[in-house]
Amino acid sequence: MDLRTAEPAQGLLGVGLYTAPEAAQLIGVPVQRVRRWLTGYAYRVRGEQAWSAPLWIPQIARTGREVELGFRDLVELRFVASFVAAGLSVHAVRRALSIARELTGADRPFSTARFHTDGRTIFLQVAREIDEPTLIDLLRNQYTFNRIVQPSFRDIDFEEDVPERWWPMSRRSEVALDPHYNFGHPIIARHGVPTRAIADAVAAEGSTSKVARLYDLPLAAVRDAVAFERRAA
Repeated sequence: MDLRTAEPAQGLLGVGLYTAPEAAQLIGVPVQRVRRWLTGYAYRVRGEQAWSAPLWIPQIARTGREVELGFRDLVELRFVASFVAAGLSVHAVRRALSIARELTGADRPFSTARFHTDGRTIFLQVAREIDEPTLIDLLRNQYTFNRIVQPSFRDIDFEEDVPERWWPMSRRSEVALDPHYNFGHPIIARHGVPTRAIADAVAAEGSTSKVARLYDLPLAAVRDAVAFERRAA
């Protein structure tokens, strides 16, 4: 049995493909939040219907009711989720996205290497425009702001300002997400084997060392795959 996957269909090569529940699980937010951010939602203000537009249009065109995401969408959502978890309103994040798009020329600017250096400047401009105490408090303490932004860059490989690979368990682990392999779903990076297939094999065989021998994989890689799938579950 060969656990290695075939290349993705040409149209999705290098793009990745995730459902909203899969994306929510990977970045650790409720699935409804992913859907609201990327499809928009209706709400009421003083008894009148209003509409909040999507933060951006996903890479994958919708063919049904469920939203689907590409790898860039997934990485960008990680940054949005980090800012919201820090207490920022979606309004502040939306305005920061608008300013960052003008600066970087990218539709998903948070996931560009340039945002790494210019992110605080962008949010300083937002703070001047809107009265949001949480944002102002964050910006007063540069260490705190960097503590929100830095972890999301530390585990991403960039190529020409674009994210190419995400190491969700840190770079010390063998697990990575790469949109060029397995539709962007988690793999053992040096071998291209899906982590879910490895975890399923360990469950069937009852032994990580046996699976490592059977499929000629390092024992550490098998253990990382199992640990990742358990954490995701």
